[in-house]
Amino acid sequence: MPYVNIKVTRESVTREQKSALIKGATGLLVDILGKDPATTFVVIDEVDLEDWGVGGMPVQQYRDTLRKG
Repeated sequence: MPYVNIKVTRESVTREQKSALIKGATGLLVDILGKDPATTFVVIDEVDLEDWGVGGMPVQQYRDTLRKG
């Protein structure tokens, strides 16, 4: 009974995109590990930008640094 947790920043991820992520993650487990899609769970968590960090800084600040490059 696989459980997949996908975390994305809260930035207008559409219902269609979430559906595609769920289908894709399930498909990978079916194709690669032979898991039953009926018992494969996929959860998508949306995280506010200020609650996500990368490179030692909040993600928005990190992105701004990359843009200034």
